[in-house]
Amino acid sequence: MSYNEDGQALEHSQSKVSAIWVVPLIALGIGLWMLYQYINSTGPEITLSMSGAAGIEVGKTEIKMRDVKVGVVTAVELAADYSHIEAKVQMNKGTERMLATDTLFWVVEPRIGKEGISGLDTILSGSYIQIQPGTDNKRKLRFDVLDVPPVAPANAKGLRVILKDPIAGLLDIGDPVIYQGFTAGRVENIVANIEKKEAQYHLFIFEPFDKLVRSTSKFWLNSGVDLSLNAEGFNVRIDSIESLLGGGVSFGSLNENEQSSVPVKQLTEFELFENLQAVKENQYKSSVEFVVLFEDSIRGLSVGAPVEFRGLKIGSVAKVPFKRVSLKDGLDVPKLPVLIKIEPERIFEESEELSSNELMNLIELEFNNGLRAKLNTGSLLTGALFVDVDYDKQPERYSQEQYYGYPVFPNKPGELTEIQEKIMDILTTVNELPLGETVSSVNRAVTELEITLKTTSKLLESVDAIVAQQESQTLPSELVNSLKKLQTTLDAFSSDSSVYRNLDEVLAEFELTLKELQPVLRQINQKPNSLVFGDEEIKDPMPVKGGN
Repeated sequence: MSYNEDGQALEHSQSKVSAIWVVPLIALGIGLWMLYQYINSTGPEITLSMSGAAGIEVGKTEIKMRDVKVGVVTAVELAADYSHIEAKVQMNKGTERMLATDTLFWVVEPRIGKEGISGLDTILSGSYIQIQPGTDNKRKLRFDVLDVPPVAPANAKGLRVILKDPIAGLLDIGDPVIYQGFTAGRVENIVANIEKKEAQYHLFIFEPFDKLVRSTSKFWLNSGVDLSLNAEGFNVRIDSIESLLGGGVSFGSLNENEQSSVPVKQLTEFELFENLQAVKENQYKSSVEFVVLFEDSIRGLSVGAPVEFRGLKIGSVAKVPFKRVSLKDGLDVPKLPVLIKIEPERIFEESEELSSNELMNLIELEFNNGLRAKLNTGSLLTGALFVDVDYDKQPERYSQEQYYGYPVFPNKPGELTEIQEKIMDILTTVNELPLGETVSSVNRAVTELEITLKTTSKLLESVDAIVAQQESQTLPSELVNSLKKLQTTLDAFSSDSSVYRNLDEVLAEFELTLKELQPVLRQINQKPNSLVFGDEEIKDPMPVKGGN
């Protein structure tokens, strides 16, 4: 204790803070340090949008890249509108550079697809989420998980092209892209273009096959098997087992030596054809169109039917019938219009150097030389028709016509019509025969023959009586012999003789045949062509009236 000068004791203030508070302060410091360490050792938190949470477990499902853990799922919950699942993922430190706008996520699980079997290692370890880092500089913290693994990484070397077709569902994601039997790529994505009303199939062509895609390349669907029957025999070609099971798309160029063929850029658009035959049909650039006014029945003629010149295809049928008319014009349509498309490039090498008008004029000049079109049967089994173009030896005089702005291709009756007309002429001739009078004459002849036979029988009886008389016995032997020969001859015509019986049977059968022929004659009178085409009434397509 200390005192002052007066001898009084001095008072000293003591600290009110207890030493016990040092412990929580130290704990707080340790906690802040641990929090700093945790924040400094973890990466960002991201959100994954998924269609379902099958195989996803909180705290167990990992995010991996090349089998290395880079994150873990920390929470799984339903979206506010219940349309999808949202999974919270805590990424490791240093993964920020992976999270770009083009980063891809997908669930790795056992999967059997057209490309094979994958994800078998997850049967024991469980499913995990694979990450494919992006290359974009823009960062993103929310992603959609893909339903299937991507065909190729974003930075993979190759070519991406787009196929356009009005119909969706022709290809699936993962379908192979075939080049002469090699798997050159895969279908990467399918997008619906609402504005253009078409489906867009995104393909990825692997390197080095990407160099084979040129500006003249064509893409077509293939079922994996190509069957063909030609003059050399029956050919079968299989692209691959994968395309055989699931289909795919093939590509190639029909003219590899074309100088205008150049490499294409990324995301170049191509048309998707139905098959290789459709590619060949659409390779010709120039064409001219005509309207043929057929007087024959066009049953069996369909769009795409060939137009041939002496067995060589020069075009196809474009529209059947070409134009519909109003019911006010009635149903009596003398001629049915059919639009045909002729492609001169199929037979003429110099046709590319001529314009459409020049080609049209050259063809119209041949009309004066007898060039005509007619319908012929292409298949007796199916009844399919095609348009046959050839020169007529005795053509009718040609006069230039127009039908709704299209030139008219002159035509002549088809072979079926000519055969039908000849049969009709034969049936008309048969119908004009006096069969009724012939039957009556035969009946009268039979009656008169019966009378004659009865008279002959009576004459035989008289001859027998004369021969039996005694006076006849005294006649010269020559006369007796003559009478015996006469009697033998007359016996052959008696009612008991074989000649009489055979003649009577023949006349009876002939009379029966004429009676059975009566319904046939009545049918010919009512419908002369029934013997060829049958009596069954088949409804033909309703004809549409055309103009002359």
